[in-house]
Amino acid sequence: MNKYRRRTALVGVGALTAGLLLTAPQSASAANLIKNPGFETAGTGDMPYCWEKSGWGDNDFTFTTTADAHSGAKAMKVELTRRVEGDRKALITESADCAPVVTPGKQYDLGLWYKTTTPDAAITLFRHDTTAGWQYWTDLKTLDLAGDWTEATVRTPEVPAGTDRISWGVSVYGTGSATTDDYTMDQVPDPVLPPRCTGTAEQCANGKWDVLPTQNPVRSMHSVVLHNGKVLLIAGSGNDESMFEAGTFTSAVYDPADGSYKVIPTPKDMFCAGHVQLQDGRVLVMSGNKGYPSADGRIGYQGYKDSYVFDPETETYTRTNDMNDGHWYPSATILGNGDVISFGGLREDSTGSVTAELFSQAEQQWQPLWKVNQTWSYWGLYPSMILMQDGRLFYSGSHVFGNNIPGTGSAIYDYAANTTTQVPGLRNKDERDQSASVLLPPAQDQKVLTLGGGNIDSNPEANRLTDIIDLKQPNPSYVAGPPIPQGTVDLGNGPVPQTGNQGKMYVSAVLLPDGKVLETGGALHNRANPVYETSIFDPESETFDPVAVDPEARGYHSSAFLLPDGRVMTTGDNPGNGSWNHDVSVYSPPYLFKGPRPTITSLIDTEWNYGDTQRITVDRPIAKAELIRPAAVTHSSDPNQRFVDLPLSVDGNNVDLNVTSNPNLAPPGWYMLFAVDANGVPSVAKWVHLQGPQALKATDASAHVHDFADEPTGKVVKPGKKRASQKVSPTISGCDRHYGSINVCVPTDFPAEVKNTTAARCEWLKANDYGRLKVNGRDDPLGLDRNGDGIACGKGDVGKGQR
Repeated sequence: MNKYRRRTALVGVGALTAGLLLTAPQSASAANLIKNPGFETAGTGDMPYCWEKSGWGDNDFTFTTTADAHSGAKAMKVELTRRVEGDRKALITESADCAPVVTPGKQYDLGLWYKTTTPDAAITLFRHDTTAGWQYWTDLKTLDLAGDWTEATVRTPEVPAGTDRISWGVSVYGTGSATTDDYTMDQVPDPVLPPRCTGTAEQCANGKWDVLPTQNPVRSMHSVVLHNGKVLLIAGSGNDESMFEAGTFTSAVYDPADGSYKVIPTPKDMFCAGHVQLQDGRVLVMSGNKGYPSADGRIGYQGYKDSYVFDPETETYTRTNDMNDGHWYPSATILGNGDVISFGGLREDSTGSVTAELFSQAEQQWQPLWKVNQTWSYWGLYPSMILMQDGRLFYSGSHVFGNNIPGTGSAIYDYAANTTTQVPGLRNKDERDQSASVLLPPAQDQKVLTLGGGNIDSNPEANRLTDIIDLKQPNPSYVAGPPIPQGTVDLGNGPVPQTGNQGKMYVSAVLLPDGKVLETGGALHNRANPVYETSIFDPESETFDPVAVDPEARGYHSSAFLLPDGRVMTTGDNPGNGSWNHDVSVYSPPYLFKGPRPTITSLIDTEWNYGDTQRITVDRPIAKAELIRPAAVTHSSDPNQRFVDLPLSVDGNNVDLNVTSNPNLAPPGWYMLFAVDANGVPSVAKWVHLQGPQALKATDASAHVHDFADEPTGKVVKPGKKRASQKVSPTISGCDRHYGSINVCVPTDFPAEVKNTTAARCEWLKANDYGRLKVNGRDDPLGLDRNGDGIACGKGDVGKGQR
C-alpha cells in the first residue's frame, strides 16, 4: 500500500522532474502567480489546463468541471463517495509550465473560493526541490463547512532552501465534496523596517546572561514549565543520601513574575523520575528513586512503581495507580490521543526494565500489563522517544549512561504493529550518553537534531558531533551536521580553550520562538570539567552561531528551558564531588535587543481544537506564529519539546491562525502561542489549550501523512521472548561507590589523560575538589588506599614509592 500511495500522491513526478531541472526559473511577479486560476481554459484531457488529478488510498471519487462557479463559467468539484483511507485533490500541474516559481526564504499568500459538504478538506502544498524533485510540503488550512461560496486565505511558511516551485490544491479526505474556484497566489512583500538595536552591540549580536539574585532553594534536576507561567522544579532527595534517609523530599515552584520560590511538600523521592504534561496541564510524574546503591557496590539504584500527578492550581501531588514495573530514569512521551507511553529505566531490584507502560488519558491511570504492547526490549535510561507525525516513535539515540542500544543506535518503533526498525547513520552511537535531541522547528518538517554526548562507562572526552535526520524521507538516515562550536573547558586550573575534537555531554537544547535552537551547557567528562559554550543553531542554514556564554557551570543534573517571555532559564550542576550549584541564570537572546516586540493585543479563544482557524489581533505586522510545547526536561532530555507552525491569513492587524488537524504533530495540551515579526522578534507568549475530542474521534490523522518514512530498509525486529528484566551493572552511573558518601561520584574509569597510577588519580580527585574520601568496606578496586587505613588518597597512599 505504501508504494501505491506514493505513486498516486505524486502523479507523473518522474517525468516532470527532468523537465523542471532543465528550465531556468523565472522571478516571481506581484501579480497572481496561478495560471488558469478559474479553470476556464480547457486542457488536453479531461482536466483544465495546468490542473491535474492527484491523491492516494482506497476511496471512490469523481473530478468534475462544473458550471456552479464563483465567477466565470467553470469551477472544480472533487467528491469522495466512499473512503477507507487517503484523499483526492485537484492539484496545480507539477510542471515547469504550470507550477508557480518561488524564492527560498520568501512567503506567499494563497487564496481561493470554495463550497464544501465535508469538514475533511484542507489546503495541501507540494514543493519542488532542485535536488530531490517533487515532495509533500505541508497541509496549511482545514476548510470549514460552507454551503455558499466562501473565501479562504492562508500564508505559507518561508519557502525552504533548494525549492524553486510549488504546487497546491484542496485535499478532500472524508466523504463529501469540495468545489473550488478563483485561486490566487501572491508573494508577501519584504519588510520595510530593519531591526533597531536597543542594547549594546554585543547584546544585539550575542544576547545577554544574568545570574539571578535569588538562589534555587532545592537541588532540582527536573524542570517543568506550567501553563500558568510558573516553573515546577523537582528535587526529591536531590541526589543526597542524607536527605533520602531522613525522608526529606522537596520540590519548588518558581514564579518568573516576581522571582519567588515556594517549596512544595513532595511525597516520594522523585530524584530521576520521568515527567510529562497531561492534556489538562497537570504534570504526570512517574517512578523515582526507591533506594541508593549499597556501600559495597553490589546493589545499584532502584526505581519504584509509584506515580503521581502535580496540579498547578493547588500546587499539590496526588497519587495515581502504580506502574507495572519500577522505572528509575524512564522516558515519557505524550501521544496524539493524550495517552502517555514510557520505556526503560531501572526496576526495584536494580535490573533494567523491559516493560513498556501506557497511561490512559481516558481512564487517568496506568494500564495493566496485558493491555500494553510489549517488545520486551531494554531501551536504556531516559531514551529519547519522539512522536512522529503518523503516531510512530523515533528513538533518536540520545540516552543516559553508558552504551547505546544494540544495532545502529537509532530506530523507529511502531506501537500498533509492535515492530522496531533500525535507522542508520548515527555516528559514534556508543558515545551519545547525555547528548540532546530535538525535533527541529517547525514540527511539520519532521527533522531531528542530535548534539554531542559521551560515555560515562569508558569516560572519553565528550564529542562535538551533530547528526540530522529527515523523517519525511521514505528511507530516513542520519547525516552529519556541523560540529558544535568550541568554547572553554575547566580542567581543574581554570577555563582554557577547547582543542581537537573536544566537545561536551550534558548538552541542553531549547527551541526558540524565532525558529532557532539554543544549545548551552555541558561538560567534557563524567561529572567533571565543565564546558562554557553557548550557540544558536539555524535549522534553515544548518549552521551554529556562537553567542554569549552562561557564566555558570551546567553539567550533570542541569536544565535549560524556554520561559513564556522568550528568555531561557538554566539551573543546576552536580559535579562528581557531590556539590550543587544553586545559582540560576537567565539568557536574553539577541531578538530581545532588536527593537519593540509585537504584542498579541487580543485572543478570541484560548480553547483550541484541531483544524480550527483562530483569530488574534496584533499591534503591528507579524511574519509567523507558532505553538511551542512547554518544557518538561531532565538530563538533557525533553522528547516532547516541539514548535508547531501556524500558517497565517492576514487582514491588517487581524490574523487568522490555521491549526493543524493532526494531533500527532501537536499532542493535546497547553501551548505557548508566540507571534513573531519579520525580524524574528517574538511577542510574549499567550497560553492556549489545544485538544479536540471531535477531531480526535472523527478525523483520521493519517489523511495528511504523505510519503513519510514508509520504506525504511533497516533491520526489523519483532517482539522478543517475554522476560522479566535485563541485567544491568550496579555501576551503571559511572560511579564507584567504594569511596566517599553516596552523592560523591568517583569515576569507575578516569579520563584517558589521567595515568593509571594512585598518584595521578589522587591528583585528579584533588583538582576536582573531592576532599576526604572514606573507603566503604574492605575493597579498594581503584587502588586509592595503598596503606589500607580506610582513607583514600591520604598521605600514606601518594607518598614516595607509592604508585
